[in-house]
Amino acid sequence: MSEAQSTAPRCVALVGPYLSGKTTLLESLLYVSGTRHRKGTVKDGTTVGDTSAEARARQMGVEVNVAHGEFMGDQWRFLDCPGSVELLQEAMDALSVADAAVVVCEPEIDRAAVVAPVLRYLEDIGVPHVLFINKIDNTENRVRDVLSELQNRSKLPLVLRQVPIREGDGVTGYYDLVSERAYHYKEGEASDLIPLPDDMTARTGEARAEMLESLADFDDKLLEKLIEDTTPEKSEVYADLAHDLAQNLIVPVVLGAAQHDHGVRRLLKLLRHETPDVSVTAARKGIDAEGEALAQVFKTAFVPHVGKLALARVFRGTIKDGETLGGVRVSGVLRVQGVETSKLAAAGAGDVVAFGRMEEVHAGAVLTPSGAAVEILGWPDPLSPVFAQVIGTENRADDVKLSGALHKLCEEDRALSVVHVADTQQMLLQGQGEMHLSLAFDRLASKYNLKTTRGRPDVPYKETIRKSVAEHGRFKRQTGGHGQFGDIHVEIRPLPRGKGFVFEDKIFGGHIPRQYIPAVEDGVKDYLVRGPLGFPVVDIAVTLTDGTYHSVDSSEAAFKQAARIAMSEGLPKCDPVLLEPICAVTISVPSEFTSKANTIVSSRRGRILGFDARPGWPGWDEVTAHMPQAELSDLIIELRSATLGLGSFTMAFDHLVEISGKEAERIIQARGGGAVAAQ
Repeated sequence: MSEAQSTAPRCVALVGPYLSGKTTLLESLLYVSGTRHRKGTVKDGTTVGDTSAEARARQMGVEVNVAHGEFMGDQWRFLDCPGSVELLQEAMDALSVADAAVVVCEPEIDRAAVVAPVLRYLEDIGVPHVLFINKIDNTENRVRDVLSELQNRSKLPLVLRQVPIREGDGVTGYYDLVSERAYHYKEGEASDLIPLPDDMTARTGEARAEMLESLADFDDKLLEKLIEDTTPEKSEVYADLAHDLAQNLIVPVVLGAAQHDHGVRRLLKLLRHETPDVSVTAARKGIDAEGEALAQVFKTAFVPHVGKLALARVFRGTIKDGETLGGVRVSGVLRVQGVETSKLAAAGAGDVVAFGRMEEVHAGAVLTPSGAAVEILGWPDPLSPVFAQVIGTENRADDVKLSGALHKLCEEDRALSVVHVADTQQMLLQGQGEMHLSLAFDRLASKYNLKTTRGRPDVPYKETIRKSVAEHGRFKRQTGGHGQFGDIHVEIRPLPRGKGFVFEDKIFGGHIPRQYIPAVEDGVKDYLVRGPLGFPVVDIAVTLTDGTYHSVDSSEAAFKQAARIAMSEGLPKCDPVLLEPICAVTISVPSEFTSKANTIVSSRRGRILGFDARPGWPGWDEVTAHMPQAELSDLIIELRSATLGLGSFTMAFDHLVEISGKEAERIIQARGGGAVAAQ
């Protein structure tokens, strides 16, 4: 981007794996740009971001943090995204409004794989990105080896922009392959220009040739010059780099150590010249250049004593305080710096701000003064849950309060969801992992003063029968007035798996009046909710074959009770058997962990159906299997532990299978049901 272009603020998201140093990089960016005169540290809890009690307790980012800064006259908005895979939704939502991303990673070959999901997501949504190899001062690995391993995880070519200069065991500077200048790092200051060490001439020449060859793949004129052995002008190289980054054709790679501010100024200069303008981002998202003011909300937050804030990126026009957006009046346009906010009169295109008291607005909403429906590309779907816990309150009087608090939590974090399971009568809080849900429980306690309970979800076992029986059910009760009388004969028989419940009426000749027959069916259904083993009964047919009635004492209630009696006496004679739900599971892992995934499946009573390459993910496999639902509640914990946190899975109910023996006895006893039928 040239200096003649728009001066609108540009937005860069900082993303990358947990512990890569994103929050430290944000502090360095703010310090180097002069926004902060003293850097904060994660250890001391003095950073702009990660200020919540949950973040401080874990010393890690747990939500996206917004910050602003200025560098060489350009305005910047930084979105520091959490690195934990369990908090990926936060990063996905923030990236949807960013002009570019800085992917922060460590210079470790054996941790290159953990960068793959971030790189792949950025490639899929078309967001230009730069790779910042952090902590370069503490590595013994060669950058070319690290880069080679990272290239295996990226579909786009990684274009190295710098070569490290080593002295002894450490990296003390770098050689810039575009400007062809060497620099020596200085703690907290701009790097010094130095002569290139003689022993690096060959290596830097080779690296520069590789960079130019990568650029020539997208520039025929540059290719002609390289073929003719003509040295291109530096201005041409800079122009190619800016064009290719904006078009998401390459991934520039720079080096540094954010803790010491090494390489951070060079990163800022790269972003200044090559990050696309907000107008380019708007076009990528399908937003017309002309039209009324438009902003998109990427996160909402409920702030005590303030109300609901909507964090949004303005893509077009100017939005003023007090203006109405989509039928909701903006009560405050706020600039955000971590947890601190300051009032603005208005926000223009490119800015990232918080709109106050937007109670009816949700993440992903597109706001315009007219309220016209506008579709914007690139808004991500919520992630599918992979972990769940039963949630309740210690005090039943807090149930209504809990419901409201959970609604707010799920609005703030779209990867959280609440479901009510009818079969087990439990309310489940679902999310992306154990830590993710632990954060939610902590927030319920600290933010809403709720004492909650949690537990492992029950498995929705069912039961069925294997034999048929004919049963008689009679209910007779004499009272002072009208009595109660109902008398029926039914046949109970098993159905093929998956057929559910069938009720048939074969009454002829008026033995039972027609108005009482629905009551018989209702009584049968009432009993099937909890069969002789203690679980819902499925795949069963009940046929009403005969019965008698009394012209005065018979009633719907009496026939309903007679049906319950017939079922309670007949079903235990039908050889009841426990049914276990089996799920179709697809596990996604890097290829080097496929054997571990197979072992995990086998150890959890799973049946492997096969494995194949994951579509569109070079170096990844998908393992398909049938697994008991009882084995899936903590599968994600073991899977991530065995795969550097990279493994994930999807599941869907597939079928029910009979289960017997000691395992069935244990399940039935825990439920308080009857004994398992003799095998």
